[in-house]
Amino acid sequence: MNLVPPALERLIADLARLPGVGKKTATRLALHILRRPAVEAQALARDLAELHTAIQQCSVCFAFSDQDPCPLCEDPSRDPRLLCVVEGSADLLAIEKTGAFKGRYHILHGALSPMDGIGPAEIRVEALLARIRTQGVREVLVATSSTVPGEATASFLIQQLRGEPLRVTRLAFGIPMGMDIKYADELTLTRAIESRKEMGSMASDPRRR
Repeated sequence: MNLVPPALERLIADLARLPGVGKKTATRLALHILRRPAVEAQALARDLAELHTAIQQCSVCFAFSDQDPCPLCEDPSRDPRLLCVVEGSADLLAIEKTGAFKGRYHILHGALSPMDGIGPAEIRVEALLARIRTQGVREVLVATSSTVPGEATASFLIQQLRGEPLRVTRLAFGIPMGMDIKYADELTLTRAIESRKEMGSMASDPRRR
């Protein structure tokens, strides 16, 4: 005998597909939603339904936004010559909370992971190179996480940027090995940004002399 009604079972299965949510957590969340007033569940369903129509990716930096270009790309106070490369939107939000970074962003929406079928074509490397070559970028801050995929992505990006007339830096001390950027506290991220270090060699650029 199935003690779980089909509608509840479907909701549990849907929630369990979310990252970091197992069946036990999904069951607890589903039961919590069920106990709340119906109007709250309806509002949640409405918000979920509107996500893909109200929000899009910025055509410049690939951040999620309700406008294109996004507010960060249109902000004249941001330095367009300084570009921070992050794996995802959560990393951008974490860095923005510090207030230490005044440039613009490029979101990869992933990290290199051959085992999962994620290669350079899936993380917008070509779009990054195009921005660098057409928008006068002078420094690229590689702010991928210090996980294995994050480090592999950073090494690949540094290799791709070798020979470009710009400075390539990497988040420095303060980010422990194996930590995702989005889980770092604001002070740790601020120190990592301020003490970023240069990676590899630069091509000769007469503009920097």
